[in-house]
This record gives sequence, C-alpha cells and structure tokens, in this order.
Amino acid sequence: MESVFWWSIVVIVYVYAGYPLLLAAWARLTARTVRKADIGTARDWPALSILVAARNEAARLPARIANLLDLTYPGRREIIVISDGSTDDTVAAVSSFLSTTRASSRVRVIEIPAGGKPLALNAGAAAADGEILVFADARQQFAPDALVQLIANFDDPRVGGVTGELLLDCESAPSGNESSVADGVGVYWRYEKWLRRQESAVWSTLGATGAIYALRRSLWKPLPPDTLLDDVLAPMRAVLAGYRIVFEERALAFDRVSPNGAAESRRKTRTLAGNYQILAQEPRLLVPVLNPVWLQYVSHKFGRLLVPWALVGLFISTVVLAETSWVFASALAAQLGFYGLALAGAVMDARERHHSSGRAELPVALGKGMS
Repeated sequence: MESVFWWSIVVIVYVYAGYPLLLAAWARLTARTVRKADIGTARDWPALSILVAARNEAARLPARIANLLDLTYPGRREIIVISDGSTDDTVAAVSSFLSTTRASSRVRVIEIPAGGKPLALNAGAAAADGEILVFADARQQFAPDALVQLIANFDDPRVGGVTGELLLDCESAPSGNESSVADGVGVYWRYEKWLRRQESAVWSTLGATGAIYALRRSLWKPLPPDTLLDDVLAPMRAVLAGYRIVFEERALAFDRVSPNGAAESRRKTRTLAGNYQILAQEPRLLVPVLNPVWLQYVSHKFGRLLVPWALVGLFISTVVLAETSWVFASALAAQLGFYGLALAGAVMDARERHHSSGRAELPVALGKGMS
C-alpha cells in the first residue's frame, strides 16, 4: 500500500506542478516562433469559410452574423450557418443576410436533420470553398481584428491551425456578483490558457478553443458522429500529420460564464469522457514515434485521466496506512478536510441555485471551449 500511496502522490504532483514547471523551462529555452504575415501590408489573404453550427439559435444568430460580417478582413470570406435540425426560426433568422451586398462576403445556410454538432461541421466543411476553415459558435462575439490575428499565423507553412483566446467575464475586474463557481472557473481557465501558451511555444497546443479557431481545409477530416470534443480531435489530427496548432492570444472571443455548479460539473464530465473517447479514435496519440507532442499529450491530457484514479488510490492507501505513521495519518486528515470543504461548497452552490431558481441564468460559457 505504501507504493500505491507514493505513486499516487507522484502522478498528482507531476500533472499539476511538475509538468507546468518542466513546460515553462522548455518554452523558455527552446521557444519556436511563428512566421506571421504583416497585417499592415497589402497582400493576398486566403479565402475563409466561417462555420457556425446551430440548433434553435434564432434569437442569437442575427447579432452573431452581423458581428462576423463587421470583422476586419481584407480577403474573401463566406459564413456558412448549418442548421442542425432546428425547430425554431433559425433559417428565417439567417435569411435576411443571404442577399448581403457587402464586398467579398456572403452568407449561406444549410439545413440538415438533427444529428449533432460533428455532423453539422462535416456538412459545413464539405460545402466550404475557403482555403481556411474558421469555427465559431452562435453565442460568442469576436473582437474586430480577430480574423486577421488568426489568419496571419498561416503565413508559416508549418502551421496547420490556430486557436484564439476566449475571454470570460469572470476574468475581468470583479463586479461584486461573482459566484464561487465562476471564480473557480476563472482561475482554472487562466491556468489552462497559460499551459496552451507554453505548449504552443514548444511546438503545438493539444487542441483548440471551440469558440474561436481556424484550420487549413486540406487538413480537415470528417468527424465521427458521436465525437464529444471536436475542437480537440480535429486539431490533434493536424498535429499527427506533422503540423503545428498555435495559440494566438490577440485573436479574442468574448463570453459569459454561468455560476451554476451543475453546469460546470456536466462540462467536466463531458471533457473527461471526450478525452477517453479520443484515445479510442486516435490511438496513435499514445505512440511516441507517431505523435510529435507525445510528452505533452501524456503529461497534460492522458495525465488528467490518471489523476482521478490516483486520488482514489491515495485515499484508500491512506485509510489503510493511517495507523502506521503520522505521515499517513496527516495525509488522511488533509484529504478529509479537502473533501469536506468540497462538499460544503457543493451544498452552498445547491442553495444558491435554489434561491435563484426564479431568475434567468446566464448562458454556460465554455461548452467545449475548455476541453
């Protein structure tokens, strides 16, 4: 049992502390720059196909499409809205934009039977004629220069995809209305983005932010219908093909985070399940000679899958060993205290949700953007 205890400690400490320290030193010593296009210089910019998968998004789409049309981009762009079995006025909400006369821009809508976001993206990618696919959701808004900041990175032939930065309201100055859940999400999301910056500097991130990322159309492969994390699977396939997925912190998307702990729990469960699924979809990720970012993937993504098991092993081993040494007894007391605080936080969140059940909730911000 002592070996279980110490190995559990090693796994947890390495994943959340050891690997970030290693990554920071690695990025500092061997940062690989990206050759970017000069945004201020006249040049030929690649044609874009912006894909927006939507189901029953009639209320949000007019503002979203207007935002995408207003973005600064010197090249040609098309916006393809894929209605995934919508039963509201999603198609009608797009119709007013179909005859847009804006230079170098057009809007299209595709209707498909309800099948989920992966099939909607497959349909949009099949219909696209742009050199670069840009993925966006109906919910967020992009900064005015988000497209040029994203696409400038594709001037480097080694770059296969670019992920932008999703800014949540809980990351801004405190307003006095934040919940403990929103505070926790803000801290976690800043930590994740820091990891992505370092991984991008070393070679490649291990996925993208689903709310704002771009991929060369030549690297797109149809997604399996049951895919949970399309914004991880599609970019990692590009990495396996030898390309980089880089993080562009100047390409900004904006969203709000829900203070609902239940929604955050569902997001984490979906992310965990999705990472297991990707191992089945692309087992090459675990083969060092086939995966150019094998060490990063095993340390970051696969390591996160091991941590829950390490926590179970740590707790069981400390229960068994608690009477043999003050070290194990202290470890057990610390774990009981930690889990007690977590339980108290869950109870408080449940009470907050009960008291606010009569008020409208903010939309869940991250969805698959934090995978």
